[in-house]
Amino acid sequence: MRNAIVRLPEHRSTSQQRTVLRTAIRQLERADIYVAAVASLEIGDWAGQRAVRQLRDDLESLRRHLSGLRARTPS
Repeated sequence: MRNAIVRLPEHRSTSQQRTVLRTAIRQLERADIYVAAVASLEIGDWAGQRAVRQLRDDLESLRRHLSGLRARTPS
C-alpha cells in the first residue's frame, strides 16, 4: 500500500482537488470492506472487537468529512 501512494503537488487545481477527495473516499470504502472481513472472522476477543468497531467508526467519520469537503469544493 505504501508504494501506491503518490506525492502530488501542494497546490492543486479545483478539479485535481475533487479528484483527490473522490479517490480518498473510494479508498476508505475499500478499507471498510477489509475491516468488515476481519470482523466477520469473529475472533471472539473483546478488545479485538472493540478495535474493529472503532476502526469502522473512524473510517466512516473520515469518509463523511471528506465527502463534506468534496461537496464544498467548487465544480
